[in-house]
Amino acid sequence: MHRSILAVCLGALAFGIPAITQQSVGEKPGTAPVGTKAAPSQAAQQTGQQAGKAQEQDTQDSGLKFTATPTEVIVPVTVTDVHGKFLSDLEANDFRILDEGRSQKIRFFSHDQRQPIVIGFLLDMSASTRTHWKTFQDAIMEMVWGILPGDPRYTGYLITYSTEAELAINTTPDADKITDKIRTLRPGGNAALFDAIYRACTDRKLVPGEPYEPRRVIVIMGDGHDTSSKKSFGQVLELAQRNLVTIYAISTQNFGFDNPDKDVLERFAAETGGRVEYPLDNLYKDVSGYLSHPTDEGNYVYTPGTGGYAAEISKGIIKAVGGISGDITQQYVMRYIPDIAPGDTREYRHIKVTVPSLPNVNIRTKTGYWIAPVHQKQ
Repeated sequence: MHRSILAVCLGALAFGIPAITQQSVGEKPGTAPVGTKAAPSQAAQQTGQQAGKAQEQDTQDSGLKFTATPTEVIVPVTVTDVHGKFLSDLEANDFRILDEGRSQKIRFFSHDQRQPIVIGFLLDMSASTRTHWKTFQDAIMEMVWGILPGDPRYTGYLITYSTEAELAINTTPDADKITDKIRTLRPGGNAALFDAIYRACTDRKLVPGEPYEPRRVIVIMGDGHDTSSKKSFGQVLELAQRNLVTIYAISTQNFGFDNPDKDVLERFAAETGGRVEYPLDNLYKDVSGYLSHPTDEGNYVYTPGTGGYAAEISKGIIKAVGGISGDITQQYVMRYIPDIAPGDTREYRHIKVTVPSLPNVNIRTKTGYWIAPVHQKQ
């Protein structure tokens, strides 16, 4: 019963938008005309499939991972009103993309309620997650079931990190493989967040068609703390940007405590086009009987006053998971071939997306991209 109720809630968020236009899986990137249904010919489908296989074979033979074409830029965009409500009725001509201040022609546009994705679930298994682990565990499993419906176009993988980062489940469309593993997890140890992101970008089975169909998404469940990674923040941020990954996060930061690493999650999200949810932030102000003091000075657990304490925690986490799920599945996806001014040799290029007719909306997308692909050895 618990699973079915949560699944309905998450499903309502994920499927609440009409499809505007969609590119078929296997189509060669960049060929879908704006404002029309993508209906590639059989030859085009075969070309796309062969390209995907060639890409996969190349990465297997050479040991390189996550190479991406420098000639086309993919721009996932989320648009909300001032109240945070998704705007779902925009069309391609409503958007304007600036690349280093230069207006670009949108060559592909999609707003499909079930956009193919490959999603990495990165779970913080350090000791800091122990307090509310059971509730986070249940909620992240619901997210996996909601986003991976058993269709091969939607795949996921699981990376856990404590003292070291581990690829726990490789890329699969089978949600139960991932959730079965999540059920066995127990927090403990340090945190190697940056190494976990590095492994997500270099050490998993690729899906033909990435990063266009499916798109690449990472969801981090943790507080941004890193105590044992071999890689640095700057290294893995650049790697994620080069590999066209959008990063989301569900913060496990406990209510009432300072988190010096809060900006880590915020920067990962802001610079790749994702966002961070804080399900435990300020939950208890209206809960009768809640005692806002630590059990003891060395214990990071607040004393609950009533059953409302646990209920508010569960409610906040479920809402956060639903919000991220909705964001991932309700994005507009645009692509363009950069029109670069003669003599402009910048390797990292800044972009800006606007909706000129709606100046007060909130637009969330990545801040820029690298003009050349990265080549990472396994």
